[in-house]
Amino acid sequence: MGDDFEVLKQAQTRMDATVADAGSKLGTVRTGRASLAILDGIVVDYYGTPTPLNQVAKLSIPEPTLIVAQPFDPSSVSAIEKAVMASDLGLNPSNDGKLVRIPIPPLTEDRRKQLVKKVRAMGEDAKTAIRQIRRDANDEIKKQEKDSAISEDDAHRYLDEMQKVTDRHTGQIDELCKNKETELMEIS
Repeated sequence: MGDDFEVLKQAQTRMDATVADAGSKLGTVRTGRASLAILDGIVVDYYGTPTPLNQVAKLSIPEPTLIVAQPFDPSSVSAIEKAVMASDLGLNPSNDGKLVRIPIPPLTEDRRKQLVKKVRAMGEDAKTAIRQIRRDANDEIKKQEKDSAISEDDAHRYLDEMQKVTDRHTGQIDELCKNKETELMEIS
């Protein structure tokens, strides 16, 4: 009787990971407000070694529409500026020899709409992954029922429970996407 619960536990763990992954991916979508998460994918060429931006500079948000990168090594200031410019975030950094200032420009209406589409696509991808996890778990439950490892009643109960877990996780994805869309449509 222990194995069948394991199927639900594993599916739940995989779904939790999918929701967490979707949350961090959504965090990298730029809004009109400064957020350090949007810089997560930026890699700086630090003495020939590709290094994440947050490992070569202290990042801060002194005001809602500005990010400041303070290099740990002042000689890397132009490498940091180049890396931010090379990203596909559409940011225009400047440096004063000591700091890199990254102003976060307000989003145009078109850009907001593009980003909302991107957010919805990310949400759909995450929900598809969750449904695939449910499918795998359901197949395993049916297989155990067929192999007489669990009773028909237990199989039905686990399939119902699996659906509840799936609904809860797709709801969490919808909530994350809705919050991000609201953030995108806010005009600062």
